[in-house]
Amino acid sequence: MIIDRLEKLSMYVVLNPLFADVIDFLRCHDLQTLEVGKYPIRDNKVFLNLQMAKGRSQDEAVLETHIEMIDIQIPISAEETFGYTPLSDLPNYEYNAEKDITKYGEIKAQTYITVKPGEFVIFFPQDGHAPCITSQGDIKKAIFKIKA
Repeated sequence: MIIDRLEKLSMYVVLNPLFADVIDFLRCHDLQTLEVGKYPIRDNKVFLNLQMAKGRSQDEAVLETHIEMIDIQIPISAEETFGYTPLSDLPNYEYNAEKDITKYGEIKAQTYITVKPGEFVIFFPQDGHAPCITSQGDIKKAIFKIKA
């Protein structure tokens, strides 16, 4: 997991060259004014899900992991808290290959971090994360999915 300011995202291209496509997209588009929806960026290797997500409490948030994709999540309208637990500390649960997701039901995160607008968090396949924790009713957020 990595947390940083958006203007520093280019420092992380060394981790995955496809991150450059996310940077290019952000240079050409304003996430504040884009309509909610799915935006293909590079075939099935990079895309954006721009959404209005329902805010959850820590008790309602569900840990998840992905095998095929890396998430770069950016809160837009309000700060967002994420639960975090390393995959190595999570039990085996059923993986949904079609949706590239494992959900961990009632298991609560070990720790929580808050990300503000203007910041991002990167979740790799080894990072269990519980998104959308906020006191806001809904939160506009960007989720860039990048082939791991």
